[in-house]
Amino acid sequence: MATSRVRHDRPLFRRAGPLLVIAVSVASLTTASAPVHILPPVPATHSAGPDVLKHNTSRSEGTAGSRPVGSSEYAVPGDALFVEASGKAEGPGTFASPFNSISGAIAAAHSGQTIVVRGGTYHEEVKVPADKQLTLQPYPGEAVWLDGSSVVSGFRPAGGAYAADGWTPEFDASPTYSWGAPDGKEDGWAFVSREYPMAAHPDQVWINDIAQRQVGSTAQLTPGAFFVDYQTDRLYLGTNPAGKTVRASAIAKALSIQSEYSVVRGIGVRRFAPSVPHIGAVTAEGKGITLAHLVITDNATTGLAIAATDVTMQNITVERNGMLGAAASYADRLNVSGLDASGNNTEQFNSAPVAGGFKIGRTRAVSISDSTFRNNLGTGLWFDESVFDLAVISNDIIGNRMHGVTVELSAKAVLVDNFIADSGGHGVKINNTSGVDIWNNTLSGNGRPLNIVQDDRRAADRSVPGHDPRQVFPDPTMTWINGPVRIRNNIVSGTAARGNCLLCVEDYSHQFSAETMQVSALGNVYHRPQADSPSWLAVWSNGPGDPAVFKSLEEFTTATGEDARGIDLVGENVFKPGTFDVADSVGARATIVAEPLPFRIAALAGEDADVRHIGAFSH
Repeated sequence: MATSRVRHDRPLFRRAGPLLVIAVSVASLTTASAPVHILPPVPATHSAGPDVLKHNTSRSEGTAGSRPVGSSEYAVPGDALFVEASGKAEGPGTFASPFNSISGAIAAAHSGQTIVVRGGTYHEEVKVPADKQLTLQPYPGEAVWLDGSSVVSGFRPAGGAYAADGWTPEFDASPTYSWGAPDGKEDGWAFVSREYPMAAHPDQVWINDIAQRQVGSTAQLTPGAFFVDYQTDRLYLGTNPAGKTVRASAIAKALSIQSEYSVVRGIGVRRFAPSVPHIGAVTAEGKGITLAHLVITDNATTGLAIAATDVTMQNITVERNGMLGAAASYADRLNVSGLDASGNNTEQFNSAPVAGGFKIGRTRAVSISDSTFRNNLGTGLWFDESVFDLAVISNDIIGNRMHGVTVELSAKAVLVDNFIADSGGHGVKINNTSGVDIWNNTLSGNGRPLNIVQDDRRAADRSVPGHDPRQVFPDPTMTWINGPVRIRNNIVSGTAARGNCLLCVEDYSHQFSAETMQVSALGNVYHRPQADSPSWLAVWSNGPGDPAVFKSLEEFTTATGEDARGIDLVGENVFKPGTFDVADSVGARATIVAEPLPFRIAALAGEDADVRHIGAFSH
């Protein structure tokens, strides 16, 4: 008997073909080869997964994301340089005589200075050069926005549409990370789908702050759509703009931070039009950069890209960006806390090879904690291609159209104390990853709550994309073979038949059994609304041939010896109404069922060692 096979997700970076590693060099981030032409990422009305927003409580919603732009109160050093939109280009940058642009202040600053920006909107591309360690922050209590859009006026009726002449911004529509390269042809390697052919065109238009949809010709114009004619320098709207404010993106890149140990905090970045090869509207390219309380929203492709080591991200909001909220590569020792990545991939790029909330590749030692990944049109949080030593701690990962969390072609991963719910794909997908600990998570309303899959890719094969070129070959820490995978104290709730199993272990290469991959389960609660929805409690790889399937925990334990203390709940409510908190009747059994937290796991979760608890903790 064959079980359903879900195609494995394709990695973000590829050494051959149309993809390009994010941070091959700083130059790849800062040098564009072609005039910037951009077509729009226009946020369209969308829904995420099929069960999106079933649950309405979230631990991290109160703490994840930036504080509102304009509410930061950072101290102002005595030697700070000041910027105000009404200032003078020549400075000298004092409080009484400020610069009129951030770029002007940076040019005048010496390394170690702080640039304080007065409230207002700044329409410019900003670069912090490699030779100046600077701090960029707003004046206390004032709202500062870097805004890539301009007001467009002078529209006239034009054949059933409305046209404005003299619109000259043009952007590059390269669909991959390589300038001018065509999109992939193989299924799973194409960035742009047939259904949304304009996705890689970074032009963007808003009418009264409502994003419009880009089309490829005047013949396709309808209300809510726009077309940019580069030949005639003309912007067309399908909606009558009379009495309304029209804004359109006019600058590709927002902010490039190239110097080590610089700090950028407390500002907003919106409506820029980076092409896919720009990597992001904001890029962190120097070691030890700190980013805090930034709002990065409504940009054409990726909002924020990390391409350097020892970067700290604290309370960042990346939302409604056209392809990805954030991306990272070669970002060793990346520390992320309080990130809110929500509603990204508004342009409807294909979910693979890359789209969604946050994708991380070729990085060693990364921590993602106390963050929210919600309603992204793709995977919420994706680690792919030689990520080593990763920790996913105390996050809410809810309502994403594809998987909640994917860990692929990687090694040494810990997922502890996360709420993962209402994914259109799987809750947690472990794909060709060794050394995985999955402790005290709550999974509900996903396709397959836990999907552990092996395919035929091996790290010992140099021809397979995804190796970290900084490591020796073969990398002894990176086999791309699952196991061991330890599954402890989780609530694994399947509320839909579409996933067909709760705990699912398969090897598409038919070489490894679940036992040889050292997949083990202990102290978990398995919950289904009824015994046949989903059909099986467990799918368990036998290696060659079809996997074994088990309809109940009793069958599973008898055949495999796994999870002898687990609980099989059918019909009974496992959660308190409207929450992800475990029901009292289930939580009372924790001391019998749950494994005591080992010190290492307890320290990550902020709990005492040896505590017995079922599912994620309420904080």
